Amino acid sequence: MNEDDTGPSFEGVPLRTPLFEAQHSERYERQQLIKAYQDRFNCRLVVLIDQLMPYGIPLFEEMLFDADPSLNLHVMLRTLGGDGETALQLAQQAQARCQELTVVVPDKAKSAGTLLTLGAHHILMGPTSDLGPIDPQFRGSDGRLVAAKTIIAAADHAFSEIESRPETLPLHAALLADTTAIDIQEARNALSHAEIQLVEALSGNPDRDGVEIDSVRDLLSEALIGEPNDHAATISADHAISLKLPVVKLDPQSDQWRMIWQLWIRYFNMGPVSVYEGERASQIFTAASAI
Repeated sequence: MNEDDTGPSFEGVPLRTPLFEAQHSERYERQQLIKAYQDRFNCRLVVLIDQLMPYGIPLFEEMLFDADPSLNLHVMLRTLGGDGETALQLAQQAQARCQELTVVVPDKAKSAGTLLTLGAHHILMGPTSDLGPIDPQFRGSDGRLVAAKTIIAAADHAFSEIESRPETLPLHAALLADTTAIDIQEARNALSHAEIQLVEALSGNPDRDGVEIDSVRDLLSEALIGEPNDHAATISADHAISLKLPVVKLDPQSDQWRMIWQLWIRYFNMGPVSVYEGERASQIFTAASAI
């Protein structure tokens, strides 16, 4: 059995039929770009574009199941956030399959995405990259993720208004109709747990010792958890470097950034999709909040 650019073949006859090849040609082109990046930088590259939720754990594992642990692993990550515990699990899976873990951020890696980057040896960022506050999120009644700080702020504002102006009770009761006292308490609990997750994320890098973790913990806790009031707040490469994160700020004219951008923009052009893709594995499905 031989293997060429069109896949495995027997006696020169491709196993993919012409129609199948045409239907999936864009996937094969992306995987060729992934392979070119791997060859150029001597690593394994996988792409994760999605909310970070427990269902993504086996999909991420699918991309790593045959990874060579002697190679470095690069994870191209684009996410608006998700579940912090899932982020920690993904970082653990990645670190178990490589010498060094690099998270590539072509666009946004917010909240749980930022948490995932904290477990990496290196974070590659360019002119369009940004991280964000570590703000736990919950899925609202409309399916969207809502930040814990947003839930708490809305409840605190309503209680304050009702206390000072009791006649506004019906209005605020209607505005918070889908939010229970349990929801508010869970948001407070999650926010208080965020600092524990931050330390766990930093500890996810096996080459980072306790002294190094202690040296950045308070700085990161204030910058990523305590200080930001807006879940959409941005942390640029320069800001991340000032926070002592292991950021490599790529020159936009460099070959590496050009290859990253050439691959990323193909996913961006696909619209709102969730992506778990590598040189061999490829799971793509529509997800309105992925992009």
